[in-house]
Amino acid sequence: MHAPALSRTAAPAVVALGLLSLIWGYNFVVMKEVLAYADPLDFTAARTLLGALALFAYAAITRRAMPLPPWRVMLPVGLLQTALFSLLIQWALVGADAGRTVVVVYSMPFWLAGLAALLLGEALGRARLVAMAVAGAGLTMILRPWEPGAISASGLTLALLAGFVWALAAVILRRAPRAPGQTLLSLTAWQLLLGAAVLCVAAMLRPSAPPRPEPYLAWALFYGSVLATGMAWALWLYILDHLTAAGAGFSTLLVPVVGLLASWVQLGERPDQFATFGIGLILAGLLAFGLVGWHRSR
Repeated sequence: MHAPALSRTAAPAVVALGLLSLIWGYNFVVMKEVLAYADPLDFTAARTLLGALALFAYAAITRRAMPLPPWRVMLPVGLLQTALFSLLIQWALVGADAGRTVVVVYSMPFWLAGLAALLLGEALGRARLVAMAVAGAGLTMILRPWEPGAISASGLTLALLAGFVWALAAVILRRAPRAPGQTLLSLTAWQLLLGAAVLCVAAMLRPSAPPRPEPYLAWALFYGSVLATGMAWALWLYILDHLTAAGAGFSTLLVPVVGLLASWVQLGERPDQFATFGIGLILAGLLAFGLVGWHRSR
C-alpha cells in the first residue's frame, strides 16, 4: 500500500519548513562570526530591536492586527525568551563552537517535556523517557563534567541554560490564558520589542568596545533581523497553518543538523570523536521525540 501523497497545501509547507531550518540553523554561524566585529550584548540588542521592527513591518504589510498582550504574559516571556535566551546564546558562542552550541540549545524539547510534566502534569510516557535518557547521555558526553573547567571554559553551560530558559518560557505560555484576538505573531512581536528595550538599556549601561563598521556586521544584522526573525516567523506561521504540530516540530531536529553542517563547512569546526558521539545521541533523542509526537497526533 502506497503512502499518501502530500496535499497541495502541505507540500509548500514542507518546503517552508526546510527553508526555515536552513535560516535558523545557519544563523548560529552568523552569530559566531559576528563576534569579531561587535560586542555580544551590543549585537544582540541591535539584532533583537531590528527583528521586532521587522515583525511589525510584516504585520503592517499583511494588515494583521497586533493587540498588546497581557503584561503578565508578555513580561516574563519577553525577559526570558527574548532578552535572556538571546543573550545566553550569543555569549555561549564566545567560548564554544557553533556546531555544539546549536545542538545543546536545541535540547530544549527535553527540558520542556520535563517542566511540563512537573508543572503542568503532562504525562511523559516510556518512549519519551528513553529518548530523554539517550539525549542526557549525549549531553554528558559533550559537556564532560568530569574534566576540570571543561564546561565553564567552553561556554556550553550557557547554551544549556539557554535551552532551559526557552523551555521555561514555553511552559509559561502554555499556562497563560490567550487574550481575545491574540495571535502568535502579535505576541512574538511585542515580547521581542520588550526584550529589545531591556537589552538596549543594558547595552548602554555596560561599557564595551565600539563595533567595527565592516560589511559583515551589516550583513549579520540584516540576517538576524530580517531573515532569522521577520521572514522566519512568517514562514513559521505559514507552517503552523498547514502542518500538524508534530510535523512542524521536526524543525527541532532539522535546525541543529543544518547548524552542524554549516559550522563544519564554513568554520572548519571538527568535534572530537567523543563529542561527535554525544551529538549523535542528542539528535537520535530528538528524532525519537519527533516520532512519538507524530504518532500521538495521528
